Formats: sequence, structure tokens, C-alpha cells
Amino acid sequence: MLPPRGQQAVNLGLPAHSLNDSTANPSLYNYYQWVLRHYFKNQTLNELTAKLIGMAFVCNHIFKTDLPQPLSLNPWQRDQMLDYPLATDRAVIVENNGIFALLATQHPNWSLINQGGNDFQTDYVTLMQRLEARGIRFTYLGDLDAKGIQIADTLFCQLKETSIEDFLALQTESRVSEWLTLMGHPSVKRTKRLMVKTPALQKQMTAISIFGKYVEQEQLMPIYETLISEWLNSED
Repeated sequence: MLPPRGQQAVNLGLPAHSLNDSTANPSLYNYYQWVLRHYFKNQTLNELTAKLIGMAFVCNHIFKTDLPQPLSLNPWQRDQMLDYPLATDRAVIVENNGIFALLATQHPNWSLINQGGNDFQTDYVTLMQRLEARGIRFTYLGDLDAKGIQIADTLFCQLKETSIEDFLALQTESRVSEWLTLMGHPSVKRTKRLMVKTPALQKQMTAISIFGKYVEQEQLMPIYETLISEWLNSED
């Protein structure tokens, strides 16, 4: 099975949105669509979907259940899940839908929560607050562009029990600077400073603005796998 298209693009040395956003690189996108229409006309591409936005809560290995993972919970299930038995005491929140889907497929026992971009539904926030109140520690991984940092800030400000040290345990200030230096793509639009409230995330916003570069989550997959594994298995 192919990974989500964003990951396919990065594996080919392209920005993550090249194959699924007609405005990112119109010529390349149109050529890709032409190839799909003409060379795969009567075939179905076997690829993971990143179309997860719209669900109230999508998670992997958070609740003790025999149901197939990941779980997609709708608003009508929210109240029943507030005190449902837990399978973990820590979880990684992943902003990017495709990266969540890929990580959950490749590491089915990892405890992951899909943040779903800038989609802060009431049911999602309520469940997140309840999970942290029950003792689950959250850490966060997202796109390293201005919007990505703003999304991280919006989520962190909704949480009530999570420390900034836990929240940015993997996406640290030093790692962000390193990733921007080694992997960053230049873009005035995606690095224009946006308003954030949290001091630690203000520093990451400043770094992105000064570098004038962004890094997408798809570029960090090999690094993520090591960092996530170590954090989920840590006993600190």
C-alpha cells in the first residue's frame, strides 16, 4: 500500500502538497492528474487516505477495546467515552492527517491522537480535556510553518492539565531550529509571523520567521519514528 500522497511527494523530493493541492505547483499537479487519468484509468490506487477531518475524534490505542484501530468517534459517542477504560498513560498528538494514518498503520500499538489541522470541534476538545484530567500526558508534533505553530498554540491553550514541557517534549526549540536549517523550504507566505500566546511557541514562530523557511511533517517521518518510540516507552 502506498503512503498518503503528501508522503509520496516528499519521498520523491517534492513539497508535501505538490500532488494534492492544485495551487502549490499547478503544472506538476496537472501533469500528475493527467498521469492518473491516462495510465491508471481502469485501476484503483492502493494508498492510505488522509481524509480524516470531520470526525469528532480519531485516535489509535488510547482506549481499551477490541475494536479495530484507529477509532473514529462521532459526537454521539463522546459522553460514553469520557470514562471509558484507557490503554495508555501518554499519547502523541499529530497535526497532519496523513502522518497520523501512516504512523498508525506502521506502528499499530502506538498511542496517537489525530489533531486534524485547524479543526477544533467542541467534542474533540472535551475529550482531550477529559483524557488529560484522567492522567494522560500529551506531546505534540505538527508542521513547522507559521500556521502550524498557531494551530499548536490554539490546541495548547485549550488544554488544562498539560505542561508546555510535555507538549513540546519532541518538538523542542533546538530541534525546530535544526530541522529548519537542514530541511527548510523557503516561503514568504508560509513563514509570515502569526499571533500566538504561548511563550515557547512564540520562540518557534520567531525561528520560522527569521529563517524564512518551513518544514512539513512528511519530511520528518524517519526522525519521528525514533523520537515517538523513545517518548512512548519512557518511564520519566
